Parts: sequence; C-alpha cells; structure tokens
Amino acid sequence: MAHEHSHSTSTNRTRLSLAIGIVSVVLVVEIAGAWISGSLALLADAGHMFSDLAGLIIALTATVVAARPATDRQTFGYQRAEVFGALLNGLILLAVAAFVVVGAITRLVSPTEPDVHGTPMLIVAVIGLVANCVALLLLRPAAKSSINMRGAYLEVLGDALGSIAVIIAAVVILTTGFWQADAIASLLISAMIVPRAYSLLRDVVRVLSESAPADTDVAEIRAHLLGTAGVVAVHDVHVWAITSGAHVFTAHIVVESKVLDSGGAGALLDELSACLSHHFDVEHSTFQLEPAEHAAHEDHTHL
Repeated sequence: MAHEHSHSTSTNRTRLSLAIGIVSVVLVVEIAGAWISGSLALLADAGHMFSDLAGLIIALTATVVAARPATDRQTFGYQRAEVFGALLNGLILLAVAAFVVVGAITRLVSPTEPDVHGTPMLIVAVIGLVANCVALLLLRPAAKSSINMRGAYLEVLGDALGSIAVIIAAVVILTTGFWQADAIASLLISAMIVPRAYSLLRDVVRVLSESAPADTDVAEIRAHLLGTAGVVAVHDVHVWAITSGAHVFTAHIVVESKVLDSGGAGALLDELSACLSHHFDVEHSTFQLEPAEHAAHEDHTHL
C-alpha cells in the first residue's frame, strides 16, 4: 500500500511538471497574442492561464510536501498540504474572475470602440485549446483520487472552455465585425471560473471543518459494524478526512462480554478494520472495545 501511494505521488508530480511546461509556453503565446490582437477575452484567458500556472505550481509543491513522513508533531504526516494547495487554487480563481468582470464591463460601457483583430486572436486561441486538451489528458487520471490534482484539473478544464469562448468570439468578429463579442466572451470566462472555484472551496471547507466526507454514509457504516458477530452497539462515531481519499474513522464498540473473556478482541478488531477498508475505503480506523457494563456508565456518549 505504501509503495502504491509513493508510485502514485511520483506519477502525479510527473503529470504536474509536464502540465506546467505546457501551460507556461501557452501563457507566453497568449500574452503576446492579446497584445497583438487587442483582445480582452484573450487577455482574460491569459490571466486565467496565469492562475492555472500558479495553481499547478502550488499543486506540485503540495505533492512534494505531502510526501514527507509523519512525525511526533505531525502525527498524520503532511497530507493536508494538498488541501491548503487546493484552497490557494480556489482563491486565485476568484481573484481572476473579479478582474475579468471589471475589465469586460469597463470595455462594454466605454464609448470608444476597441481595436480588436480577429485573426491573431483566433490563431492563438486555437493553440491554447490544443495545449489545454493535452494538459487535461495528463491530469485527468489523477483528478479522481486527489483534491489537489482535482483542483489543477479543474483549472485547466476551465481554461480550455475559455479558449473555446475566445475562438467563438474571434469567429464572430471576423464574420460580422461585432467587437462586443470579445467583452462578452470575457464575461463568459468569468462565469465559468466562479462555479469551479466554489466547488473546490466547498470541498476544502468540508475537509478543514472535519465534516464527514461527501461520499460517506455514517448510518450505513454503523449498520455494517452492528452486523458484525459479537457487536452489541456502536456510539461516539467520528468520520473525517485528512485529505481526499484519506478517510479516518473512530468509534466506541460495545461488545458481548464473552468476546472479551474468550480473547477474541484481536480477531474482532481485524474484522472491523477490514470491513471499513473494503466496503468504505477508510484508510485509518480506531476502535475502542468496551463491555456493556462499561458503556452504561459513560457520561457523554453520542451517536
């Protein structure tokens, strides 16, 4: 299991490094293209691309920090660094969205018609879309298992959608001369950024507040444990996540006296841990086994 985690972390670093290289090159191309074409949408997409680059660098840094071993001070290790990386990603996305909205509205209400050249705008946007698609293919396999990698994937996905919006705006300008399409595309880019930022920050808050993971049904877990031979009751249940995919579970398990008297505590603990690991993907579980007479005089038990 430790080898698999190490291999996964190494693979994630490689994917992030390749994505950073791609995004860096395209960022330079988009900035130059925005300057040549005079396109606000392309500049907004470049700004979004810059946030992607910053987010990817943060994500790469987080994977390096998260790989550090646990210590007496950091008893769960540094896995939560991935969550802080995702938090920074979300905040960057919100800042970029605000910048884009202000710029687009300013251009729309301005009486002066901007000088927007559709041809270089279209060429650069197509290059950006192709590059983003390559980066997405690199990041997608790891996006399902890591909140940090998911944040990086979502940023690149949003930028790909932004490139599509710029392409459409460029085509409209070239065929109709409707220059406002450029500012409208900028607003569309910001509209795509905000929901992604919200989704990412919501997941971060869930982890940092130690809420039960969204895909975890505590009642179902309790029912599984109660179905184990020798278990009488389950209380003081706590479920949270160190980071995405690293769930932690603790509970007090009231057992029949004969289980403890016969020396069956070890076997029961193995069975309970296996149940959580196999059925609910809980990485770390802790159980306090107690006889019914002990549970009866606990002061502050809860479900």
